[in-house]
Order: sequence, then structure tokens, then C-alpha cells
Amino acid sequence: MRISVIGCGYLGAVHAAAMAQLGHEVRGIDTDERRIRLLTAGTAPFFEPGLGDILTSMLATGRLRFSTSVADAAEAEVHFLAVGTPQSAESTAADLSYVDGAFEALLPHLAPGALVVGKSTVPVGTAARLAEWLARDAPHASLAWNPEFLREGLAVQDTLEPDRIVYGVADARSAGTLDHVYARAIAAGVPRIVTDYATAELVKVAANAFLATKISFINAMSEIADVVGADVTVLADVLGHDSRIGRGFLNAGAGFGGGCLPKDIRAFAARAEELGRGESLAFLREVDTINLRQRQRVVDLATRILGGSVYRARIAVLGLSFKPHSDDVRDSPALDVAVQLHGLGAEVVATDPEGIENARSRHPQLTYVSSIRDALDQAQLVVLLTEWEAFRALDPVLTAELVADPRIIDGRNVFDPLVWRAAGWEYHGLGRP
Repeated sequence: MRISVIGCGYLGAVHAAAMAQLGHEVRGIDTDERRIRLLTAGTAPFFEPGLGDILTSMLATGRLRFSTSVADAAEAEVHFLAVGTPQSAESTAADLSYVDGAFEALLPHLAPGALVVGKSTVPVGTAARLAEWLARDAPHASLAWNPEFLREGLAVQDTLEPDRIVYGVADARSAGTLDHVYARAIAAGVPRIVTDYATAELVKVAANAFLATKISFINAMSEIADVVGADVTVLADVLGHDSRIGRGFLNAGAGFGGGCLPKDIRAFAARAEELGRGESLAFLREVDTINLRQRQRVVDLATRILGGSVYRARIAVLGLSFKPHSDDVRDSPALDVAVQLHGLGAEVVATDPEGIENARSRHPQLTYVSSIRDALDQAQLVVLLTEWEAFRALDPVLTAELVADPRIIDGRNVFDPLVWRAAGWEYHGLGRP
């Protein structure tokens, strides 16, 4: 099919390349000229494993092209809206100006029978509003909502081989069109759920709210474990054997971050308030509070370890991105902790396999090094905050030879405390005795 993807940020660029891989003719549209230049040259504007290779191969086929003009999308049969919905500057609600702007710009270029498909994470009720707008200004086109469930670091795989496909539609024809788009996944037996606009919108934010709640739950348990001397990692393992609970997202640590979970749960709670049902999602405020408290716990622990003050202490921070296999530092617990320690007067030396440049652009006051060895050199405290494999593979004996004082905060609870203590380290985890 002929497809356009409006918005070529993280979601849109991956979706455009994956749709071309599936055999469709795709035109990616974005107003950011630099981003379009990079994508046209086959260079991903952000780190996502596998995206560079698929971009290069699809551009070579001619099925994938990029443009800064929405008019170049005019011949498409299906238009995916994949623009961002950041947190509003005035409140915790979602900022829908990018969605509305892209939608308005697209309207004059919709061919008869075209299908506009929302991919962005939006407050419930957005699709119904856009459908009314479409019916008024472009009644020859239709609207569907098709939420994404991508995991950063696995986004290409998740787009090509999703674990479920959800259509929010108002008519059978729209569902049939999307069946053509996702024909390969449907033929492979991927579950396909056809529902209304509101349910499709809620599916995405509800999933993120549940995952965030699960993470904050185990982090709350880690606070109790610290007080009573229990081991939260063993606790999580035991809970994970219960099929009703599962082990995924039960890893205590410095908390969640990124461009989705934090802003999505805040926007979801704000939307509930607007709907007059704020009490139904009041717990999400506590989920957010617990998550932010984890960052402060790491800072407080570092202060205690260093005798009550981190002033002028050399601290090695391992990790800046909010998760491994990503260069995304938006609302990153790792970067937040590093900045807080620096603000308290510590000499912070930070490293990350992919996130340094993005971190530097936001917080140039920190010292960044590309080498783990340089970060560890003469450190009085090591703080692990992103569980990259290069950090997980550190040898405690060899690492001890590089630092001034063998003291570590394992902010992701990935190391074996017995092994590190046996190598002479003062080891501290979160919720570990």
C-alpha cells in the first residue's frame, strides 16, 4: 500500500522503515530539516538497534523516502500520525498541539477514501474529537486509532513482529484497510483486536500505567526491605513465580524514566481529573512519587556513604540513558541523580555507551568521558544507574584497582553482593541487606 508517516521522531522513523520492510511504499514526513537529511542519508537520528540497517536497505529499494513537505503525502492511502505528545509546560496534561498541527496540515492533502491512523499516545477522547474534525473538513476520509506498544531497544522487532494489534475504528472498511497494512503479522497469528476509539486510546495508557505501577510497587517493597533487612531481589523472584503476577518489571532500582511512562501516567491522571473521575487514578500520583523518591534515595545513600557530604568527592556515574540499548535521556533517573550529585558539590564523572551527547546537550555542567576506565579512575564512589551489559560485565577485582575507594551503589541491583564484597568492595543495593 501507499503509506505516509507524519512525524519521524522515535516512533515515526521506526514505523516508516518497518512499513517499507513489510513491502509498502512509504513517505516519511517531518518539519525538522536536519532529521529528514539524516534519514534520507540512511542515518538514524537516535540510537535504536537495527534501525540504521533497515533504513539503508529500504532506501535502496526506493520504497522508503523522506520529505519535509506534507504535500508529498498526498498520494498515500493510509496516513499514520506519529508525532509526540509531551507533557504540557503548564500542567501534567499531554500537550496535543503537535497532533492537532499535523492533523490540520494533512487535511487538505487527503485523497478520497484515505485513512488517517493515529499512533500517538493521547488522552481518551482525542480520537472522537479528531473524527468530528475530519467529518467536517474532509468527509471523504476516515479515522482509526492504532496504538503502538514499542519497547525502546527492541522497537524494530516490536513493529515487525508485534505481540498484539489493536484497531480503534468506526467502520469495518477502516479495519479492512489496516488488515492489508498488517497482513504479514495477521497471517502469522498475531492477536488482532478491533474496538472503538476510546478503548484503543485507553489500551495504551492503561498498559503504561500498569507497568509503572508494577515498578513502583517493587520499589516501595525495597524501602521496606531496607528497614527490616530483607532482600527485595529474592522477594521479586518469589512473587514472579506466581502466574498472576509474573517477574517482568519487578526489578527494584533507581526507577523508571524515558519519554513514555512518566509523562503518560501524569497525563492519564490529569485526564481522569478532567473527566470528573480523578479519584479513580489517584494512585498514579503515588506511583509517580515513589518513582521520584527512588532517585532521592540514591542521592541520600551516596551522601551517607561519603560521611554526610558529597562535596568535592569524585563520583563515577555509570549510565545516563534511562535504560540500556537506548540513547534516550528524557526523564532519566540516571541523569537526574548525576545532576543532583553535581549540585551538591560532587565531582561527577559520567559515562554511557550511547547517551553522552544527549545528556551533554541537556546538562553540559557534568564531566563526561567515553571510557569506563576514565570514569572509574580514582573514584571515591561508583554509582551504577543504567544496566548496560558493559557495566554488568565489570570484574570487581580489576575494577577495585582503578578506584580510590572500593565503594559502590548498585542502583539497578544487578551485581552479586557476595562476589563484590569478597573482592573488597563496600556494596550497597536498594532493598538488599
